[in-house]
Amino acid sequence: MSERRARPASKNSRKSVWRRALTPPAAPPDPPGADGESTSSDSSDSSETEPASIVQAALYRDGVRVSTPGSLAETFRELREQPCGMAWIGLARPTESELFSLAAEFDLHPLAVEDAMEAHQRPKLERYGETLFVVLRAARYLDAPEEVDFGELHVFVGPDFLITVRHGAAPDLSAVRRRMEETPELLKLGPEAVLYAILDAVVDGYVPVVVGVQNDIDEIETEVFRGDPEVSRRIYELSREMVEFQRATRPLVGMLHGLMAGFAKYETDEELQRYLRDVADHVTHTSERVDGFRQALQDILTVNATLVTQQQNAEMRALAEAGFEQNEEIKKISSWAAILFAPTLVGTVYGMNFDHMPELHWVLGYPFAITLMAVVCTSLYVIFKRRDWL
Repeated sequence: MSERRARPASKNSRKSVWRRALTPPAAPPDPPGADGESTSSDSSDSSETEPASIVQAALYRDGVRVSTPGSLAETFRELREQPCGMAWIGLARPTESELFSLAAEFDLHPLAVEDAMEAHQRPKLERYGETLFVVLRAARYLDAPEEVDFGELHVFVGPDFLITVRHGAAPDLSAVRRRMEETPELLKLGPEAVLYAILDAVVDGYVPVVVGVQNDIDEIETEVFRGDPEVSRRIYELSREMVEFQRATRPLVGMLHGLMAGFAKYETDEELQRYLRDVADHVTHTSERVDGFRQALQDILTVNATLVTQQQNAEMRALAEAGFEQNEEIKKISSWAAILFAPTLVGTVYGMNFDHMPELHWVLGYPFAITLMAVVCTSLYVIFKRRDWL
């Protein structure tokens, strides 16, 4: 830690390269000692112009807060003056100038800084020299809309500093800070202990989400068998949220196992090792639950599709039966109409007033007409009856 503050020549050379990589092309290089903020001589005025994205910056020594600087410049200066101090800087959607200033002061790698600026990263853990870069996806369950809201958190962990860059509402790091300050024996273990507390808070935040999703799945199962027409949309939306939830939790398992694999190499405190193993167990359990939720939603979607198909088949069968019955009725009506049409036709022919018509003055003409009507109607009735129209 003292070597970083002493600025040896080799590190200054490396910092100059990284500073050029992190500085926007239109801006001139920062003068030595500027660090992206005002110098120590005018640091008293910097707090008035400090962007609101700096949530809180504090310096700790032996697990106890010793200072709460009002700006990044003051934080940098006081950290240099502390022989065995640790800086904990919290940012929310920071500006580029703030990240450039932090990168220049703490030798943050340009790739990690670029990821922190752009956000929308997958959960990961990367090591750049003595600095760890951790990306976490926090989640919280919103009761009113019954949705899962995801936030993104980037953490830089160095020998004597920890920087959090938050994108989104979750997680609530103020609670993490209070917890750590209330347990100075844990906080004095250094930045890795703070990283554990952040990991633990993110993983604990998954528990209400798991409970809320379980309730949603139970409700969806009831709606599926009740035949709710809107349930398919709800299944689809919850399935998409579970995909995001899976992307947030599954990489954490490998990340924590990676941290545990480096316990011996980086001489991690034994008590801190136990805490991290406990977090790893919780992450594994949560990841398995999320996998189970995805499978359950797929099964529910299959069952819903089957029920919808059965309902559609039943409706089609009912329509076909109704059409068949209607067709039978039409047959009967048509048959009786044809039977009744025959005597009407005969009666109409014999009712025409013409002098020159066959059988007009025939004595048997009337009986013949009646007999003809009866024969035609009987013949039509027999034909329709054989064809099951009557």
